[in-house]
Amino acid sequence: MMKRLTTCAFLFLAAWTSAQQPSLTGRWKTVDDETGRVKSVVEITERDGAYFGQIVELFRLPDEDQNPKCTECDDDRKDQPALGMEIVRDMFRDGEALEWEDGTICDPKNGKVYDCEMWIEEDEPNTLYVRGYILFLFRTQEWHRVS
Repeated sequence: MMKRLTTCAFLFLAAWTSAQQPSLTGRWKTVDDETGRVKSVVEITERDGAYFGQIVELFRLPDEDQNPKCTECDDDRKDQPALGMEIVRDMFRDGEALEWEDGTICDPKNGKVYDCEMWIEEDEPNTLYVRGYILFLFRTQEWHRVS
């Protein structure tokens, strides 16, 4: 009886701990790593085990085009408005880690598509680190969870 009780308690604790892990899904404010300015809000959703991110809000300066399009894109996003565009595609969780990889991210400003990896540090559950890279060249941005 005691062994069953201990096993049940362990399973409950393991389930509760995994349920408390930060999630990739939700809305994230993107921050330009060069200017530090908030650029947009991206909503990340999960479909069939893969994660995708769509721009749901833009923060534009008065002198900027208020409805920019991805004129430089060369895939299905060509000439599509940035608002509503799916910029993150096919991210997969790396086991139990708070890391996602094997996907891509599109920069609608220049139309380039980069390999992508993302991660959340356990002690910073409201910060998402987003790295786009080609070979050994990369840029990393910090996105912040919208509450």
